Amino acid sequence: MAGGWTRDGAVQDQIDDTVMDAVLSARARMPTGDSEPYCAQCGDDIPEGRRLAVPGVRTCVACQSGRDRPASALFNRRGSKDSQLR
Repeated sequence: MAGGWTRDGAVQDQIDDTVMDAVLSARARMPTGDSEPYCAQCGDDIPEGRRLAVPGVRTCVACQSGRDRPASALFNRRGSKDSQLR
């Protein structure tokens, strides 16, 4: 149900467009080209299975996991009344 001057389904169209933009952005950031045999961060071997699965990979699984960790986990987004009073 849309409200105001919007047509029915306009909200869902906006959600779909937002999701599609995020998917296209993530795909654009994916590596391309030849994969490296050794990790660019730690120097360990990158397994052949990973190199075949992700073309253009430059880091091992352990280093990539560290890079993918969200920065938002470092602080409380929700906040509490007590933290707001300080």
